[in-house]
Amino acid sequence: MRIRFITRHVALFLCIAAASVAVAQQTVTVDVKAKAHPFPHFWEQMFGSGRAILSLRDSYRDDLEEVRKVTEFRYVRFHAILHDEVGVYDEDEHGNPVYNFSYVDQIEDGLLKNGIRPVVEISFMPKKLAAGEAPHPFWYKPNVGPPKSYERWDDLMKHLAQHLVDRYGIDEVAQWYFEVWNEPNIDFWAGEPKQATYFELYDHTARALKAVSPRLRVGGPATAAAGWIPEFMAHVSKEHVPIDFVSSHGYADDTPQNLFHTDEDIPMAQRVCKAIRMVRKQIDDSGTPKLPLFWTEWNVPGRDALRDTVYVGAALANTIPQCDGFVDMMSWWTFDDVFEENGVVHDPFHGGFGLIAAGGIKKPSYYAFEILHKLGDERIENAVQNVLVTRRKDGTTVIAAWNLAEPNQTGSTQHVRLQLQGVRGNASLTVNRVDEQNGNTLTAYDAMQKPQYPTRAQIEQMNRASELKPTTKALKNGAVELELAPNALVVLEVAK
Repeated sequence: MRIRFITRHVALFLCIAAASVAVAQQTVTVDVKAKAHPFPHFWEQMFGSGRAILSLRDSYRDDLEEVRKVTEFRYVRFHAILHDEVGVYDEDEHGNPVYNFSYVDQIEDGLLKNGIRPVVEISFMPKKLAAGEAPHPFWYKPNVGPPKSYERWDDLMKHLAQHLVDRYGIDEVAQWYFEVWNEPNIDFWAGEPKQATYFELYDHTARALKAVSPRLRVGGPATAAAGWIPEFMAHVSKEHVPIDFVSSHGYADDTPQNLFHTDEDIPMAQRVCKAIRMVRKQIDDSGTPKLPLFWTEWNVPGRDALRDTVYVGAALANTIPQCDGFVDMMSWWTFDDVFEENGVVHDPFHGGFGLIAAGGIKKPSYYAFEILHKLGDERIENAVQNVLVTRRKDGTTVIAAWNLAEPNQTGSTQHVRLQLQGVRGNASLTVNRVDEQNGNTLTAYDAMQKPQYPTRAQIEQMNRASELKPTTKALKNGAVELELAPNALVVLEVAK
């Protein structure tokens, strides 16, 4: 494949004052029959969500089903399966443990009914099992302290795992993942010293789960900002602790100091994948180099309510080729805004993490995931950073192109000419867009004067107005011209 990248700077001078406008034009030549490599859809197979108990709500399950319709959604991860509101652990009048998995069953049944398997995040500490009071600031006040007795903790882990195996069968539960805790390197873990006490928690949890069945898959350390990986890998290797996958977190607005311990100016659009590549190397340099890497939380920057806007589409597309080949699954935090870490939401568009806002309103991010799902399962490499070329098994070429503007920049319109080789000169193509005019629910919301509590009719109207409206056209002499406004995302499906 040949790639030609052309940038022209055209200066427009006025008589009195000089001003300049930069018009970027790209010409990209693609051989659609070129050699390709496997391209699993690692960005859309796992999603995060609000805490466990919320999965019993109709709104949660409705949104789960909607996201599954347009993605390869296979796994969901949430906090607090052991929170007292789930009722897993209690003690009788003599202080003996009492287990109750009634709500756990309802939670897992609801997921499996929708074709989704759980990432069972082992958190947080039941109050009667906790060594002391250690409430986290979240609205639902989880206890983030260590257990008062590791003998009792081990027993809880074994009873939980055995119950799941008895109910669903080992062939099913062996396809789940058990992740030990959440972000123990920050305020989600109150053990002191943090690292040593978390390692102790991990050791007990992993060994207790494996005692039920060696087929159960367990991992960690689920750290914030890519922390502790070399130390964790050294620990599990030295102590021969079971581990089946490595997990960590990183967001686009985590600082370079937090992620990389440097003051280097690293653009937000590069931070997540740079952190993933760093952690992948740390795993490869460890005693267990072939372990899968799951990035179990990530998202675009949270400033200026960007997560509600079309910015997400270009940012997501920009992340995919950077991370390709370095991570097994990335878990977008979260699939919807049925989410109460800071309390009950006050209005639908507040910069929430999810693809679907309160009430079932589909955000631009939902449509971005929908059109990027159309990408093929083979990738044809190219040297252009904002064009991703893929191929499906049936020979259809699927190309994504985007024009990402950093959060502190306004950006400018970009013109892209795609010249395709290996297809008919007048081959038909389908065009899907997410930009200010397409897939943008906010346009309809603004026209309604931004109601704080939209009616069902208004929600339906917003979703109808924003649903994707693909267009069809034909190549002209094997080429297609695209105009991309700032943060626009376009996905083309070209018939073979």
